[in-house]
Amino acid sequence: MKHVKAPTQVTVGVTNGGEFPVRRVYCVGRNYRAHAIEMGMDPDREAPFFFMKPADNIVPSGSTLDYPPRTSDFQHEIELVVAIGKGGKNIPPDHASDHVFGYAVGLDMTRRDLQMEARKSGRPWDMGKGFDQSAPCGKISPVSETGLIQSGEISLTVNGETRQESDVSLLIWNVAEVIGDLSTYCELVPGDLIFTGTPEGVGPVLRGDHLVGHIDGLTSLEVFIAK
Repeated sequence: MKHVKAPTQVTVGVTNGGEFPVRRVYCVGRNYRAHAIEMGMDPDREAPFFFMKPADNIVPSGSTLDYPPRTSDFQHEIELVVAIGKGGKNIPPDHASDHVFGYAVGLDMTRRDLQMEARKSGRPWDMGKGFDQSAPCGKISPVSETGLIQSGEISLTVNGETRQESDVSLLIWNVAEVIGDLSTYCELVPGDLIFTGTPEGVGPVLRGDHLVGHIDGLTSLEVFIAK
């Protein structure tokens, strides 16, 4: 029997050079109050919850995304991404900043119709969230250059029109709290990425659309939807 070739290591570029090897991609659900409301959920501060995307869902800025199969409602969700540079379990939130390597702009692309059908049926979200090319991610800016990001504009334009616009300070669970809580479920390891949640304004994209994501102090993320 012939040997099967190992998959290529997924990496994300770093702004000052080099590559960040990706191990796992964690995502936080409903972490902005206004987005929770637009999704029809109780906006009270519930405990954070998490889902995952396969690492090979990551694609770099400048990519053209195929319109995915088995959906008619392909949606954008702009997010602050945190790259973990130091691992740990049960990390106290007041020590969480020691574990951050850097930050990036990301998109949690979603087959919304499949996600909502799964939610209604009490089934996993995997096919609505964890599909090919569903996690575009811009270059990572090291925290040594940016400082801790606790506030700043987060926005997304589609074909030059602003669709999402908020401030990172409005996260229900801030970055330190997210790291602390997630580390009680799983040991965090260098190479992990955490997509921290999206603000209000999520909506559909169409073939031929041009998306640009922005977070103050970070390198913008740009993707295209194939025609």
